[in-house]
Parts: sequence; C-alpha cells; structure tokens
Amino acid sequence: QVQLVESGGGLVQPGGSLRLSCAASGSIPNIQNMGWYRQLPGKERGLVARILSSGSPYYADSVKGRFTISRNNAKNTVDLQMNSLKAEDTAVYYCYYVIEMRTYWGQGTQVTVSS
Repeated sequence: QVQLVESGGGLVQPGGSLRLSCAASGSIPNIQNMGWYRQLPGKERGLVARILSSGSPYYADSVKGRFTISRNNAKNTVDLQMNSLKAEDTAVYYCYYVIEMRTYWGQGTQVTVSS
C-alpha cells in the first residue's frame, strides 16, 4: 500500500518562502504524475501544480512565477518551492501521486502566510 507523507508547512510572513516535500513509502511501480493541491478555508480543493513523469510541469495561474515543482524519480519525492508568498496562499496543501491510474493523497500540511 502506498502512503504519502508531507513536510515543510508552517507559518511564514508575506513575501517569505517555504518548501514543501512529499515522500512515498510502499511499493511504487510507476508514478504517472504527481503534484500538489490546496484547500483554502471554505473552498474546494484546487490544483496548484503538477509534474508529469516526463518532467513537464503545470502551474495554476495564481502561482505562476512564484512556485516551482520538482520531482526526484529515484527517491519518489516531489517538492514545491513557494516564494513570494501571499496571504491568499494560506491553505492546507496536499500532495498526490497517480500510480497505475489510481490517485493517492497525503494527509495535508498547513501553510499560513501572515504577519
């Protein structure tokens, strides 16, 4: 069974940076794509960024130019570097992996951007 564990959330001031990491345990035969969603207070979960097995990234318009997603295929990890953070980035961030057409989720990590 695949389990995802996130790390790196926390409290940061506006304009600051955080790096989220997600690691997988269990049998990982083939990760088709991986990425991050976030859930803002009172909102539905929305895609932040994803990266395909080819390395091709996608970003939501709201984070383009500020966030960078990267993956390490050897370690089965995906990171999200978040720069120039804004108050509206405050949310619970969830990593996900798609493995053999099945989606696995992390437990979520809180990111709070506040002065």
